[in-house]
This record gives sequence, structure tokens and C-alpha cells, in this order.
Amino acid sequence: MIRPLHRESHLIDRIGWLRAAVLGANDGIISTASLVVGVAAAATAPSEVLVAGAAGLVAGATSMAAGEYVSVSSQADTEEADLGREQRELTDQPEAELKELTQIYVHRGVEPALARQVAEQMMAKDAIGTHARDELGLSAHIVARPIQAALTSAATFATGAALPLLIAILVPATWIAPAVSAGSLVCLAALGAVGARVGGADIIKPTLRVVFWGAVAMATTAAIGALVGRAV
Repeated sequence: MIRPLHRESHLIDRIGWLRAAVLGANDGIISTASLVVGVAAAATAPSEVLVAGAAGLVAGATSMAAGEYVSVSSQADTEEADLGREQRELTDQPEAELKELTQIYVHRGVEPALARQVAEQMMAKDAIGTHARDELGLSAHIVARPIQAALTSAATFATGAALPLLIAILVPATWIAPAVSAGSLVCLAALGAVGARVGGADIIKPTLRVVFWGAVAMATTAAIGALVGRAV
């Protein structure tokens, strides 16, 4: 009886959407919480604090989507240009490309004669795919996906931003700044732990890192808000 092939699931396969998701949610929590805390520290009316927070959510989600789409599209354009050039070289100079691929395998430790055979067989099956992977370093789990990155960032930013905004809505006006700060730090800690867990990394270091920088951001905006509030 032939046993089925073992199919492995690698954590690196998640890097595309995980990066955008963690960045979006993290930025949503920190930026909106900092905005709410800063405006609240300026002794502004609660309604104005909520309006500022809601505006920050919408503007931030839109900005994240646009930024991710533009930046990842630029990466995709570069990848496409490299693949186009590689395809032309394979058409015009197949022997040179075969030698180049052979040398890549030799540098990785394969005996020259065997490296030549491997290169010939790999190119016979999928020449452009082989050169994309082994020469350019492109593979399925890191290839640029602009739309996926944009939608993921926008959705996760909005989700993250909604958390401090919800806290600000639920607590009394005098408690907005401390409640949003404490609640957001808890959310950041949970986000850091979940992101590390999904990515297969150690939980403690990423959690402390995101909580620290979140606290710095909120403390800074609170101080600036208090100074501006006194000045005006």
C-alpha cells in the first residue's frame, strides 16, 4: 500500500497577510488611542474626543489601504520587470542562463556535474519558475499581492482603531484618557502575543516591544495635548 505524501505547513507561508494584519491592527490601536488620549488631555469636550477618534479611524484605514497598495504595487512592478527580463534572457541566451543556474547550485554545495544535470532538469520542467526562485529569490509566500495587503491593512486598522474608540464611548468623560490608555495597552499586549503565536515566534519579546512603543506614543501625545490645552 502506498502511503500518501506528507504535506507540511510552514509558518513562512503566512508572512504576506500576517505582516499586513499585525501592522494594521497595531497602528490602528496606537494611532487612534494616542489621538483620543491627546485630545482628551487638552480638556476638550467628550463629543469632540469621539469625533476626533472616529475621524482618525476612517482616515487611518483609508491611508493604510492606500499606502499598502502603492508600496506593494511598487514591489510587484519590480518583480514583474525582473521576471520579464529573465524571460527574455532565457529566450535569447538559454545556454548562459543554464550556466548561471548551474553555478548557483555549485555555490550551494552541489558537485559541478550534478549541478549541471539538476539545472537542465529543472529548466526543462519550469525554466522561468526555477530562475525566479533560485536566482531572483521569488517564491509564492513572498510574492507581492497589493490588493490583499491593502484590504488586510484597512480591515485590521479599522478593527484595531475601534477598540480604543469603543472604550472612550463606554467610560465616563473624566476617565477617557486613563481608561483608553490602559485598555489599549492590554489590547496591544494581546495583539503582540497573538501575532507571535501565529508566526511561531517567542511571545514575550514581541509583546513587550509593542506595549512599550504603544505606551511611548500615548504618553507623548498626552503630554502634547496637555500643553496645548493649557496654552489655548
